[in-house]
Amino acid sequence: MMKIGIIGAMEEEVAGLKDKSTDLKVKQIAGSYFHEGTLENKKIVIVQCGIGKVNAAVCTQALIDNFDINYVINTGVAGGVYEELDIGDIVISKDAVQHDFDTTAFGDGLGVIPRMGESFFKADEKLIDLAKTCIHFLNPRPNVFIGRIASGDQFISSLEEKQRIWDNFKAYCAEMEGASIAHTCYLNKVPFVIIRSISDKADNSADINFQEFVNKASENSNKILLEMLKNL
Repeated sequence: MMKIGIIGAMEEEVAGLKDKSTDLKVKQIAGSYFHEGTLENKKIVIVQCGIGKVNAAVCTQALIDNFDINYVINTGVAGGVYEELDIGDIVISKDAVQHDFDTTAFGDGLGVIPRMGESFFKADEKLIDLAKTCIHFLNPRPNVFIGRIASGDQFISSLEEKQRIWDNFKAYCAEMEGASIAHTCYLNKVPFVIIRSISDKADNSADINFQEFVNKASENSNKILLEMLKNL
């Protein structure tokens, strides 16, 4: 039977999923707690990776190495960069890039990782299509966008940084883990998708909006994930 790895950075992003799971067994590896069990009649492993790219990459590698994972789904919240996004909307990853990776001094483009074949990590088409399909089962149905997700080790909370990310990457949203999860999946040839619900608009009020909407945004993202599990 297939097994799906589910990664969220914060407890708010995975707590509801763990509560709905059954037969959970917990294993600690590399500082993270991996909850292996059943959710929507699928074998799953849920893990809170912690905030930031290194935490996310280490956790993803541990997940792949220890649990024979077929797919990885990253669920959680993000700051909206694309101007048409509103709080509560959903972004499904087309691909993911590290917006703070900068070796332009050597002639590389922003986000390009030198001496690697890929720097914009493409999500699995099957998982993208499934996520799109599952939106139709939700009521109320959120606004959904498919696009690039940008990750970096900073919480984006200024119009200047938001504009920089849009101008350089045309990323729909910004967060702190997705691209490193995608990078790790790419290296291990494990299909992935990132699903992010917008908790703030990555502007000067982002810190206030994030605290207010993080729980509701996490719930929106997880509703899609649960529908995906039913149909995988």
